Amino acid sequence: MHVPKEGEFITIKSYKHDGSLHRTWRDTMVLKTSECSIIGLNDHTLVTESDGRRWVTREPAIVYFHTKFWFNIVTMIREKGVSYYCNLASPYVLDDEALKYIDYDLDIKVFPDGEKRLLDVDEYEKHRQEMNYPNEIDIVLKENVKILVDWINEGKGPFSDEYVDIWYKRYQQLSRK
Repeated sequence: MHVPKEGEFITIKSYKHDGSLHRTWRDTMVLKTSECSIIGLNDHTLVTESDGRRWVTREPAIVYFHTKFWFNIVTMIREKGVSYYCNLASPYVLDDEALKYIDYDLDIKVFPDGEKRLLDVDEYEKHRQEMNYPNEIDIVLKENVKILVDWINEGKGPFSDEYVDIWYKRYQQLSRK
């Protein structure tokens, strides 16, 4: 398995619990890799939905993936301020094709004013029944919602004030090369 280097581009693929492809992002620039995490950036990135519909991201977004936590974080840099879209998802795996994870429907959105919303609870319950999510997954996801809310409240990791400045500047430096 090739570990991507800073400035290289990777594909990101999300799947559903039943193994079906959910969404693909092409050409995410890698900003940092470590033993347990990858930070990247999407900027006008092509996204393909499972039904074949395609669209392009509108604003720069820093993406954070971890091998131990059951969530990933998308930091969207917008004119009206930074907002976050946090996907409750399996830890990522990386192979020669893409960075891959299972999307478990639940999301937390954090608005520029700090308001937090838990989204897609109905979708989670529907898919939990249809795809027979094991009870262990349900417990892990609910625990990771708590961890994520703590990170948000404490300004930890991607929610720190410095995070956007550091990683967006790094993206700009790598883009100029």
